[in-house]
Amino acid sequence: MRFRVSVMAVACAATSILVVPAAMAAPTVVTNVQGYTLANNKLVSFSGLAFDKGKVLATGNNTALVKRYRAATLVDGEGKTMLPGLFDVHGHVFRLGFRRNEVLMGGTQNLDEALSKIRDYAKANPNRQWLLGSGWNQVIWKLGRFPTAVELDSAVADRPMTLRRVDGHATWANSKALQAAGITRDTPDPAGGRIERDAAGNPSGVLVDKAQLLVTNIIPAPSDDERRLALSTALAHFGSLGLTSVGDAGIGVDEARIYREFADQKKLTTRVYAMISDVGDDFRALNTKGPLKGYAQDRYNLRAVKLRGDGALGSRGAAMLEPYSDDHGNKGLLLSDDATMNSKVRIALKAGYQVNTHAIGDAANHQILNAYEAAYKDVGGRGLRNRIEHAQVVTPADIPRFKTLDLIASMQPTHATSDMNMAEDRIGKERLKGAYAWHTFLQQGTVVAGGSDFPVESANPFYGLHAAVTRTDHEGKPAQGWHPEEAMTLLQAFRAFTLDAAYAQHQEKVLGSLQRGKWADFILVDQDPFKAPAADLWKTQVLQTWVGGERVFRKE
Repeated sequence: MRFRVSVMAVACAATSILVVPAAMAAPTVVTNVQGYTLANNKLVSFSGLAFDKGKVLATGNNTALVKRYRAATLVDGEGKTMLPGLFDVHGHVFRLGFRRNEVLMGGTQNLDEALSKIRDYAKANPNRQWLLGSGWNQVIWKLGRFPTAVELDSAVADRPMTLRRVDGHATWANSKALQAAGITRDTPDPAGGRIERDAAGNPSGVLVDKAQLLVTNIIPAPSDDERRLALSTALAHFGSLGLTSVGDAGIGVDEARIYREFADQKKLTTRVYAMISDVGDDFRALNTKGPLKGYAQDRYNLRAVKLRGDGALGSRGAAMLEPYSDDHGNKGLLLSDDATMNSKVRIALKAGYQVNTHAIGDAANHQILNAYEAAYKDVGGRGLRNRIEHAQVVTPADIPRFKTLDLIASMQPTHATSDMNMAEDRIGKERLKGAYAWHTFLQQGTVVAGGSDFPVESANPFYGLHAAVTRTDHEGKPAQGWHPEEAMTLLQAFRAFTLDAAYAQHQEKVLGSLQRGKWADFILVDQDPFKAPAADLWKTQVLQTWVGGERVFRKE
């Protein structure tokens, strides 16, 4: 599908990326669309959008807009659906870029298929000294256990290889990698981590949570050129998915430097709301002038800190108040004791940063809620729109505290549909009452901001919208949705990925809806999500993506 534009497009290096500078066409009117946006807490429709110098002038009837702006450049939307640019408030941008150049285990149905894919990748990359991959899930493989180093050795034995689990909270290593890290039966489990062992006590090949650092800390660091390639790869992917703004949940000095470089060179084709990882050396280096707000015409922000409370449910690293239903001696892992977590929250809030803390298990959520409550009394910061990232399993008594503490629930709808095959096994029916509880949070007035946690999940926001509304997989299973009482309406889900996401990033005055004075970030898609069957939402294809009045993607 091609769209007729009365100005010449300037092609970028990637064939799927087109940038049309706003300065070439002031103002511009996009006509003949079925447009939707939020205004005054309601969904409004329009057939035309006018913008100038990258910002919205008006939405409304396209004929009236053409008459009002007689000198405008006209862009024919050919009857397609226009939406505000979509957000993903929680992902890992560089990790996504790197991962798209690694061996990916997502979609493999069993261990043999995964090992075959690994062998092929190793043969195709003979010069890589350390092989990397990700996306494995022993639950889908129906192993009933973690994979082993010996099994990975059968595919790659000549070089170190490590593969992150789909949730990022466990790493599968071959024997060469374990040897390079000096991991033996005498190596103790580090605080906040666990070395999986065989019956004889020898390392079996999987490292959980902070134990992963034993190998990841010795993997050669990427060069700046490799980081630039990763960022360019990720940005092109975002444009193709209709993501005009993403939150990067945990960066350091190196990533911040590349972001500033891309922003200064006008190459940041998706807006980035970055969070400094923890309050250690990187925080001290990046906090010399305080939070960075609205840099490069709101293309880049560095005004939040990302903390981590626990691991993930799939690897049983999520910290639970009571033992796992399928592992009675295990409650998961808190990554910090209460005093340390309280101190970290206070440091970040006192410096004026929004604090966004990863908490999946009910014990981690309880710890973080207590930390925010204590910090507000000590240093303030309640108005910084602090967030709990994931808020995945919360004891029902703690859910109202999100509202009383003015916290945002930053949640990932596809986590529910990915986890539904194992969540009840892990925590049982009773604890599911406070799990993936989007509707409960919304009903009490808590803002729910949408994301995916890419590359743990697909970055496609239409997958998130589909999961939020249906609570089914792409085959429509289970038929009535998994715990459908916690589903969102389509309007709630749309808001979570637009205006409420912008609010969660302190950007609702400039982004999140197509209203006068806001940036002209919008997408054109191939179906009307407000008229299409909910079961088909995930099939939506993005045809064009515009950021600040510049077209950054067109589907050929």
